Amino acid sequence: MRSRTPDRLCAEAVELARQAAVEMVGPEIVGSHLGARADADRVVTHTFECLDAAYRGWHWAVTVARAPRAKNVTLDEAVLLPGDDAVLAPQWVPWSERLRPGDM
Repeated sequence: MRSRTPDRLCAEAVELARQAAVEMVGPEIVGSHLGARADADRVVTHTFECLDAAYRGWHWAVTVARAPRAKNVTLDEAVLLPGDDAVLAPQWVPWSERLRPGDM
């Protein structure tokens, strides 16, 4: 059953989640903490801004969990996910407005 309120220990594990994302790609790609949401009892997903220019609108999602009655929070998974506008093409611009002197 999905809990409405994030588990306190999992929600406080922001640095554990950030460390997992940084270990995957390096500190220059992981931005600020965007928030946390409860996925289930004792399971929380933290999201971080993605600073890679090639992934505009994407974010890091790092899920942490803990066993019942356990005090230790552990890493479950870390992935890069698209945001709502991440896979949309930029607004189309006619070639006459895109082409600049010296482009050819």
